[in-house]
Amino acid sequence: MTSTYTSRFGETTDNPSATSGRWKPRRLNPPNRLWGSNGVAFGPDGRLYVAQFLGGQISAVDPATWDVDVIVPMDGPVQSPDDLAFGADGSMYIADLVPGRVWRRSPDGEYTLVSDEVTVPNGITCVGDRLFVNEMRPGGRLLELFPDGGEAVVLTEGLALGNAMQLGPDGWLYYPHMMTGQVWRIPPDGGVPEMAAEDVHEPVAVRFDQGGVLHVLSRGAEGIVTRIDLHGSGSRTLVTSGLVGLDNAAFDAENRMFVSSYASGGITELHPDGRTREVVSRGLDGPYGVTVDLGGAVYVGDHYRLASPGPSDEGDITSHTLLPPFVHGVTNAGGFVHFTSQYGDVHTYDPDLGTTRERATGLDQPVGVTVGPDGSLVVAEAGAGRVVAVDDSDTVTVLTEGLDHPVDVAFDTVGRCYVSDDRLGAVLRIKEDGTTEVVADGLGAPQGLAVRGDELFTVEVEHRRLRTVSLTTGETRVDAEDLPVGWPTDTVPRAEPALFTQGMTGSPRPFAGLAVAPDGSLLLSANGEGSVWQLKT
Repeated sequence: MTSTYTSRFGETTDNPSATSGRWKPRRLNPPNRLWGSNGVAFGPDGRLYVAQFLGGQISAVDPATWDVDVIVPMDGPVQSPDDLAFGADGSMYIADLVPGRVWRRSPDGEYTLVSDEVTVPNGITCVGDRLFVNEMRPGGRLLELFPDGGEAVVLTEGLALGNAMQLGPDGWLYYPHMMTGQVWRIPPDGGVPEMAAEDVHEPVAVRFDQGGVLHVLSRGAEGIVTRIDLHGSGSRTLVTSGLVGLDNAAFDAENRMFVSSYASGGITELHPDGRTREVVSRGLDGPYGVTVDLGGAVYVGDHYRLASPGPSDEGDITSHTLLPPFVHGVTNAGGFVHFTSQYGDVHTYDPDLGTTRERATGLDQPVGVTVGPDGSLVVAEAGAGRVVAVDDSDTVTVLTEGLDHPVDVAFDTVGRCYVSDDRLGAVLRIKEDGTTEVVADGLGAPQGLAVRGDELFTVEVEHRRLRTVSLTTGETRVDAEDLPVGWPTDTVPRAEPALFTQGMTGSPRPFAGLAVAPDGSLLLSANGEGSVWQLKT
């Protein structure tokens, strides 16, 4: 197979395409060129710049060709860019949410730390040479920062989760209160803040078009945009776009509106009547865990949502739900989908009713999950170095502990449990007394784990290959290579990202899941490009 797409890692990296002498690999959905899309702004060069919180990078989109180029790479000083703005001199200012930093990238590409004293910085905007940022936390602040030095000035406090803000035509700064459904404003030189609008649906960003009309984006599943004529009739118009998880917007010189989505990436032109035009295709942010039910329906944990990849010739992604717990590991049984959360939870989702049931809380980095022979949920608790079971009464029992970093679990046909440990570089079998024995070692960061008959499969993320282990003889072999998983080959991974900051979710830890379909094929979460692969004999 040859690769004809542009990787979301950028054209300077390789574009892997799985190869195998045993399997016929194919994508179930096209790659995603963006790793989610958050803050967007047109730069001095006319390109649309897109911050990608999950990928730790910023790309520039050419409005003529819609080519995507990585400008701020994922192995640079910026860890989790969530919003960006351009100053009068062409400098790019970046809100680096998780570590709590604000950066300046000069027109010649040099980085300068503006501040590391802003907690959960998110909304950021420039007014000429002046720089303003707000905090996405309860009781947050709105501040003016001084790139050339000087103590930050607090304009106001008590924000109920701030986010994308902008100077209005009246010369006031407008910003959302995400928790209260309100839009507020304050003069850039300080003063008493005023509420500009209330009863706005889940506001995540405020943007003014070229005519001065306020557009308030909703972060919900319906993709609602509320247009408010603040300085005219005061009338409101609601547009339901159907774009899941809107995050930000930018207007070009022709007053065309381009929106981003934290949940599915891409860049979409949104017309005033609600029509949409994809200019950079949406897709999967991860994916992480993958599972398939008896009817062949595929589900993936995609951080902000539980999703299903559509046919590769259509590229559709069905978003089953936006899930605040942040979906990572997934499995299914009996018509239910079970998943782990970055918040340390385990949940059961009913696809028919669209409801979730909490099964366990307070776990330390639960990742892979499977269903044991007795119907219990078995979870790899990476942060605690153990494997636990959650029974029908939601009681948590430790099956084994003292591991390094267990990330996935699977059972064979006789009920024995296996666990992959990507730091130890091994797959282990859990014995009845809770001790473990090595099944295969010397592996390159094994993550996703699946068993089919006498064979155990694991994804070696470090080497981008599928390793097969015979459970009868112990022999191993490489069954597929060049898998698009993990980091790009020319990138040095940064230190482990923070999972939380000030109670807010941080950057996810990548996880390449693996599952066996009812027809015997394997399904792989290709988190390096945002697709799901099927490996079929």
